[in-house]
Amino acid sequence: MKPRNTAVYLIAATTLMTLPVIASAQDFRVAYAGSMGAVMDLHLGPAFAKAHKVNYQGEGQGAYGLAHLIAGHKLRTDVFVSITPGPIEVLMKAGLVKEAYPVASTAMCIAYSPNSPYTKDFEKAAAGKMPWYKVLQMPGVRFGRTDPKTDPQGQNIVFTFMLAEKYYHQPDLVKNILGPVENQQQIFTEASLLARLKSGQMAASSGYLSAVKSLHLPYITLPDQINLSDPAMSKDWYSKVHFTLNVDGKTKTVHTQPLVFYAAVPSDAPDPKLGMAFIHFMTSPQGQAMFKETGYSEPKGPVLK
Repeated sequence: MKPRNTAVYLIAATTLMTLPVIASAQDFRVAYAGSMGAVMDLHLGPAFAKAHKVNYQGEGQGAYGLAHLIAGHKLRTDVFVSITPGPIEVLMKAGLVKEAYPVASTAMCIAYSPNSPYTKDFEKAAAGKMPWYKVLQMPGVRFGRTDPKTDPQGQNIVFTFMLAEKYYHQPDLVKNILGPVENQQQIFTEASLLARLKSGQMAASSGYLSAVKSLHLPYITLPDQINLSDPAMSKDWYSKVHFTLNVDGKTKTVHTQPLVFYAAVPSDAPDPKLGMAFIHFMTSPQGQAMFKETGYSEPKGPVLK
């Protein structure tokens, strides 16, 4: 019996040696602005990975934080997708990016709770039957937003209200609705803001239209003149407003930037060709359909150079 077993083992070993080696799929890394998690990890990333037979790995954080990690060579990624030009400019100054392509856009909006005593009033405002800013000034209406010191959306809603003062000729909207720029009674973390709104803990809040749509919350659309969505309005209109913040004991002046998502391939990307292929995929009809399904608008403006 012993020789027979030895022969079996030899045959098995020979068979294993002659089996083809199946290579693991190549990793493909995308670093993206944190608000893009749903469209990246559930739609664009998996679809691209399936078509190109790669292993998609997405990382979502604050776009400025990611840009500084990439610029400091602490993070290597095949593609970086940012909201607003600012984080892209960080990489351009570091010599890691020469151009970035617009792939989608969003806009500021006013989201409102479907479970508050003021829901009917906000529905009228959403239908254009009364000014949205008058509903926000009703006694008892609680408005929420994020911290302008740490979150771009927190800055953007202040810009929206400053532009609304000019657009609607209502000089006290910031004072009457927002109060101080750093009004702690209104400020919540980005992760909890819309969840609190959905549960009815507040009547209304700031929001990116793409995020609000993905959570199926009711909202009020705002005109392009105040929603920061159109790069063509940056120089002659959006740039008319700015404000200052006290950051780490220093006064910092912040300015508006259009809410466009830009994609770039860093010069130290592990696979630059694959990175560019993903950018082409995002701007293709299939990619744009995925953006649209998850609440995003079409790309706007020229390539950043």
